[in-house]
Order: sequence, then C-alpha cells, then structure tokens
Amino acid sequence: MARRFYTLLLWLALPVVMIRLGWRALSSSGYRGRISERFGGGAPDDRRCDLWIHAVSVGEVKAATPLVQRLLKEKKHLDIIITTMTPTGAQQVVDTFGSEVRHRFAPYDYPFAIRRFITRFSPRLLIIMETEIWPNMIRICHQRGIAVAMANVRLSARSARGYRFVLPLVRDGLNKVSLFAAQSEADRKHLLSLGIDASRTHRTGSMKFEIRMPASVNEVAQAIRRDWSPNRPVIVAGSTHDGEESLLLRAFQSLCNEFPDLLLVIAPRHPERFDAVMRLASRSSLGVSRRTNQAGALDAAVQIQIADTMGELPVLYGAADIAVVGGSLIPIRGIGGHNILEPCAVGVPVIFGPNMGNFLEISEITLTAGAGFQVNDEVALIVQLRHLLNDAHLRSSVGERGRMMVDQNAGATQQTCDLITPLLASR
Repeated sequence: MARRFYTLLLWLALPVVMIRLGWRALSSSGYRGRISERFGGGAPDDRRCDLWIHAVSVGEVKAATPLVQRLLKEKKHLDIIITTMTPTGAQQVVDTFGSEVRHRFAPYDYPFAIRRFITRFSPRLLIIMETEIWPNMIRICHQRGIAVAMANVRLSARSARGYRFVLPLVRDGLNKVSLFAAQSEADRKHLLSLGIDASRTHRTGSMKFEIRMPASVNEVAQAIRRDWSPNRPVIVAGSTHDGEESLLLRAFQSLCNEFPDLLLVIAPRHPERFDAVMRLASRSSLGVSRRTNQAGALDAAVQIQIADTMGELPVLYGAADIAVVGGSLIPIRGIGGHNILEPCAVGVPVIFGPNMGNFLEISEITLTAGAGFQVNDEVALIVQLRHLLNDAHLRSSVGERGRMMVDQNAGATQQTCDLITPLLASR
C-alpha cells in the first residue's frame, strides 16, 4: 500500500518533474538531447549488460571507480552500464572510463521507465552506490530475478531517523536488497536500526580511500604551481557551496596584510554557480580572475582565482599549500561535508568545518592520523590558516601523514568485490 501511494505521488508530480527538467535543459546543455533516457529510452543500444551500477553524481562515480576498475581487470569481458542523475556525473564517467563502460542517465523511479530500461539491457546485478533507496527500481529488479546490492553505504544517525519516518515505504525495498556494504560500523548499526538482517550487512570500509592518482597528476600539479608562482602561498578551497565563499573571502582578506602574496583558489561544487561566485569575488577590492582565462603565468596582481573548470580539482589540490574542503563550513541541508581524502592523497594538509555528518568516520580517522584540522567557525579557520601558512615544516608533515593514512586504509574495494562476485556469478 505504501509503495502504491509513493507511485501515485510520483505520477501526480510528473508535471513538476517535466517543468523542472525542461528548465534545466534550457539552462544547461548537459540536460538537453538525452531527456528520453530519464524514462528508460534513449539512443538505440540493445546490447545486454552484466552489471548496472547506479551512481547519482560525481562523488558516487568517484567512489565506484576503484570497484569498476577492479572488476574490469579481473573480468575482462564484463559489460557495465553506469547510470547517473547529473550531467557532471555523466562527464565523470566518460572522463574516467572512456569506452570501457557505457553511460546512461538513470530512469526516474516510474515503473514503466524502470521496466523499459531493464527490458532493454537485462542486467544480471544492480549495485546502488551509497544510500539511494528507489522502491520501484529495487522491486522490479527483484521481480526480474536481478540481485541488488548497495555498496559504500553511508547512513548517518539523522538519515536513519528520516528513513524510520518513512519505513513503511522503504521497508519492502530494503528487504529485497541482497547485501549492504557499509563504510563504517556506525553506518552498519544504523542499517540494523531499520530492521535489516545482520547477515546482509557488512562493514567493508570506504571505497573513497581507494584513491590511486596517476603519475601525471603530480606533473600537471607542478606545472600549475609554476604558473601560479612557486614562491607564493596558495590555498585551494574545493567543493564550496553558497554561503561558504563569503566566509572564505572574509577569512582571506583578514590574512592579506600578513601574507600580501597569498593566492586563494575557489572551486565551487556546482558549475552553474561559477558566474555567481565570480561576481561575489569581484565585489571585493582584490584582483580576481577565472582559471579558464589564464594563459601561462598568473598575473601577480590576481589574488583570487575562480576555478571554473571540471575534473581538475585533484591537481589543483596537488598544486596547493593548504586545502579547505567545502560543504562543511556552514550547515547546508542534505550535504554534510565532502571528500577530504583527495587533498590527503596528494600530500596536502586539509582543513574542514564542523558539518561532516556524511563523512564522520573519515573525518575522525583523518584527525586521529594528524592529517588534517577541523575548525568550528570563521575565527578558528583564520587561526588555523595562519598557523599553517607560517610553518612550512608543519604543512609538510601533516601532508605526509595524510598520504600514509590513505594508503593504510585501503582494502574496501577488494572486500566489496569479494561480496558481490558471488551475486554476479549466480545470475
């Protein structure tokens, strides 16, 4: 009954869904041309797949990357389709895998759209990354004999409370999932609190620790640093959201007198905000430029650069002296921090804020390892930045501890692979 009510609400919301999709198509080319995929259609491609991986956006695609790479290496003829909800997630799939996998936009959770997609591609196994519970998707896969697994699951106490509120709706879907690979013991316990059998829950660790930067990242980062100037201190603030840029700009301005050649690079989380952040920074009395306008060495008069590029954040972190990771500096509904492991993996000290609900274990591991710093407010951020800017030895030692921490926590990919391989083999 609850699922039927959910599906009825989806149908009632269809006009709103179409208006929103149309508006996005007008404002972003990434939404145009492939709208029919949102309803299980799309360009002709009737080749069946072995594995369907659903990853909402960039973060989930990055989390799935080591698993996909491991599976492609161990099972060379495995045919994989990765679905995403966002164009940025789609671009991440293409940039990472090229033609090794196929990409489609995920069908909305309308029964006809899910059936159309499944009839077309007949996957043997569906892996849903992190915590996306789509009742119709899971139910129809179960009806068709397609096993469903959830990997790299993170479920905060707040999210668990939210799911308990709609438990009659999601219970049926949760009961049809063959296994849950949770990032932490806390995540696993939150799953158990929803009534999931302990035999189906496993603590595997976070696949986001499985960061293997290609050798070219270091070379590109060094080239970027030469263009920025090797001698000027650089702070890269990545994955920032509305409200955080204002805080960062105030903190930066308070440090400028003490560090007159300081450069702040801001990389907003969402590309549609590039222009707004540029306008915000331009209202300051400081020199501002876009990264896409840089040709060769950066003008010394530029004090703030807006990184209006895609897929470049790891190398920007690698070129920095200090990284600040957004999504954590102020409370933002539904965010709860972003991945702080990318700067750690390239040996750069990381600063993040108090709002890390979606990365609790990772932030705790980072703090315990001495690989980063958590600040509670703007004043604490300024104090910590000043401390790091004044101490090159501290920056180096903290960065090295971060690199070691990432290496030492590897292994989630293999554990997850070991769990899903029997599901894939049995179909």
